[in-house]
This record gives sequence, structure tokens and C-alpha cells, in this order.
Amino acid sequence: YSSKDLHGAEFIDSYVFNKAEYIRFNSTVGKYVGYTEHGVYNAETWNKGSVLARELGELERYCKRNADIHYSAILDKTGEQG
Repeated sequence: YSSKDLHGAEFIDSYVFNKAEYIRFNSTVGKYVGYTEHGVYNAETWNKGSVLARELGELERYCKRNADIHYSAILDKTGEQG
């Protein structure tokens, strides 16, 4: 997200094996997308089950809930020289 109102907040959950991303969930897209043969198979399976429902709730449950903490700890600070 880029502003304190969290309008553009986005949750991304990537799965990587041997430095290659094979599947990703993006809250803007609203589903899993596979990038390899194995990732496409898992994406199809996960998009049909309860795994997708859990991921859809992560933006509200985790990201937006903790955003104020991170925002005040990082973005509200000015660079102080010591």
C-alpha cells in the first residue's frame, strides 16, 4: 500500500522452489496463478478448495490489521541524523 488509508493494499503469497516461483496468490487477482506445470496443477486444486477462502481473508485479517503498526514504525519517521 502507498497511503495510510490502505485503499491500494495488496496481499501477495508466493511459493518458490530452487529460486523459481511456481505459484502465487494475489489478492487483487483473487486467485492462485501457477507458473510451472506443477504450479498450474496446484493453482487449479487450491482455487477450488478451502485454501482459496483462507487466502482471500488474509488481506483483512493480517495485512490491514497490522498496517498501522508498520506505517507508524517506518513511513511516519523522518531521517534523523545522530
